[in-house]
Amino acid sequence: MTLDRLLRRLTPRTLRGRLSLVALTTAGLLMTVLTVVFNAATDRHLQHQADGELRSRAAAVATTVDTSGPRVRVLETANDRLLDANAWIYDGTRLLEKPPSTTADSPPTRAADRLAAQHAPACTVLHTHDDLPLRLCSRPLSGRHTDATVVTALDLSPYRSSADTLLWGSLILDAVMLACTYALTRLAVGRALRPVRTMTDQATQWSAVSSDARFGTAAQPVELARLGASLDALLDRIRTVLRHEQRLTGELSHELRTPLTRIVIELDWWRARPRTDAETRATHEVLAEAARSMRTICDTLLDDARESTLDPPATAPGTTDVVPVLDRLLQRVDAEGRLTATVESEATTLEVGVAPALLERIISPLLANAVRYARSHVTASARHAPGAVRIDIVDDGPGVPSAFVDELFQPGRRADTGDGHEGAGLGLSLARRLALAVDGEVSYDPAYAPGARFTVRLPAG
Repeated sequence: MTLDRLLRRLTPRTLRGRLSLVALTTAGLLMTVLTVVFNAATDRHLQHQADGELRSRAAAVATTVDTSGPRVRVLETANDRLLDANAWIYDGTRLLEKPPSTTADSPPTRAADRLAAQHAPACTVLHTHDDLPLRLCSRPLSGRHTDATVVTALDLSPYRSSADTLLWGSLILDAVMLACTYALTRLAVGRALRPVRTMTDQATQWSAVSSDARFGTAAQPVELARLGASLDALLDRIRTVLRHEQRLTGELSHELRTPLTRIVIELDWWRARPRTDAETRATHEVLAEAARSMRTICDTLLDDARESTLDPPATAPGTTDVVPVLDRLLQRVDAEGRLTATVESEATTLEVGVAPALLERIISPLLANAVRYARSHVTASARHAPGAVRIDIVDDGPGVPSAFVDELFQPGRRADTGDGHEGAGLGLSLARRLALAVDGEVSYDPAYAPGARFTVRLPAG
């Protein structure tokens, strides 16, 4: 296993764990530095204390040394035994007094001899056979005719014990502080991330059901307000995509219903009894035409869905002669010939700047509604308008109820759901949407009577 893979495996997977690890590492480095500095300062302070104790002892012993004569003399005092416990007195380099517990060849005495030979203040640390640290310091005494040196010793074990105790205490305190730092960091980060987790769960729930609820930015900290705004924008985009998918699915099913119905009816008629070869060929022609119509519908709606996401559009619009399309659509929607259908045009050729399939998808729902509700006559007229072509679809039916006019082009709305028609209320909304996609318009004239008149305006070709 490589080092990188090992580090990735050891790295916490959660953000709380990673932040806690960062805080623990930072606190560990800081506490290590502070512990080293603290213990170094403590050792230095204890050493200064030990040196001060040695200087005090040396000064006390120096009061018993007389250097005024030709020879160094050691005066007897009441506390002589106490003063001689850890002190060596030298006349030059000649040893005059030594502690009773030492010998002339003992390591402390040899160390004291070396310090006395330097004729200057000096200190050294000696480890005895019991591994006890012993610090020795010398103090020269100058007289008129002679020079003396006092060497005092101090056992450093209590100082080292105090230093070790402080070191272990600081290490234990560091461990406790690191544990508390890790626990408190996890707790604090967990509480800080709790609103984020709650917002994430809410966003997941709202996106699944396409809810209108949003987080907003009121009464939120700045960071959460920015997160809420981002999630709101994401939810809006998800809702738009879901609505687009639902609309596309509904429009496809709405537009494919008519050719599918033709196929089903034609197959039922063909299987009702044996047919001649001519009738079978006619049935095949009808089925093929319906299949081509379905393919055209799918291609048109899917192309429109793709084009609506591109800016600028990927393909340029085509041109279409309006009159032949109107003739063909009227014959298709009124195949039984139960109505009088008329196509009127002020010119033999009248072109619009849209593709033929798209023009059919815009006009078909209007003609289908006109044929469905007309009593006896449907008229489709086309003429020039300023910069556009105007197509009017007129029927002599009951018209659109005035209470329903405002909802006429809303998807899924129908004026009368009990009229025996199985439509989904998507035809008019689809026609208007496709017209708007090519800078056109589909409108209804509520003042027209009797009957209904729908007007389509499309850019001229």
